[in-house]
Amino acid sequence: QVQLVESGGGLVQPGGSLRLSCVASGIIFNNYHMGWIRQAPGKQRELVAVITSDGSINYVDSVKGRFTISRDNAKNTVFLQMSSLKPEDTAVYYCNAIPRVATMNHYWGQGTQVTVSS
Repeated sequence: QVQLVESGGGLVQPGGSLRLSCVASGIIFNNYHMGWIRQAPGKQRELVAVITSDGSINYVDSVKGRFTISRDNAKNTVFLQMSSLKPEDTAVYYCNAIPRVATMNHYWGQGTQVTVSS
């Protein structure tokens, strides 16, 4: 059974920081690219950051310089460190596992709410 278990969401003031974690089980972790996708009410889903199985990283322009994605392969865990948070970062954040082999399944976490508000 595949599980992506997320933690770290919550309520934070503008300018604050949060670190999201996602622990994967039931997959060969090193065979997957890992990403963070967010969705806010009234907006399309947005791929915020991705880190490949080889460690290559890409960010959406709006979070560059503020967010950092990383992975700990020994712990089957991907992180998203978020700093200088803005109200427009408010969304449900989902952990996503993308197989290197395109015919394999994609997997999603349950989502964790991040709210940035005064």
